[in-house]
Amino acid sequence: MTLFRDGLDQAVQRAFTRPVPKSAGAQMRYLVKQLKGTKAVAQMLRISQRTVERYVKDQIKKPRPELAARLEREVKKRWQPQIRAKAKERAVTTDGIVIDTRARLGYTAPIGSTDDARIRHLTIALPPQYAARLFDAQQAGATDQQLQEITAEGLREVYFQDGGRRAGSLEEVRFTDIEHLEFDL
Repeated sequence: MTLFRDGLDQAVQRAFTRPVPKSAGAQMRYLVKQLKGTKAVAQMLRISQRTVERYVKDQIKKPRPELAARLEREVKKRWQPQIRAKAKERAVTTDGIVIDTRARLGYTAPIGSTDDARIRHLTIALPPQYAARLFDAQQAGATDQQLQEITAEGLREVYFQDGGRRAGSLEEVRFTDIEHLEFDL
């Protein structure tokens, strides 16, 4: 399960202005139009070209569950690319990204401080530079662990250090046991 990658994708999808096609035929027609042919769609979805043609003509209406999931995922990946790009651009330049999480958070600090990790529910607005780092890493194919580390750095700066106003000697934030994670632009 890719918690961070899926969370970032869902945040961008909330910016869509039109709903994603619902029926299998409409989704298939959209993909055929985007990929400029039934052969490319068939290869991408790992089905026959004839099956794609049947969906396009509405001769088949209900796909198998695994095909329905792949079809929906591929359509959402390509849906409204300009809206998606504008939402990301706004997040990385001015707005930043909001993270709502319930997870175990702790930190590494000098001796004498109470650095025990505990479950916390936070809703924090991360600055635009962290949104840029998250989207760039996602685009580059970063793992969920790498995205988690970037998010932990953002939480350290914004939540624990309050932009440099406190906890200056804080070294590392531990962000583990994630129960809930949601991003919003």
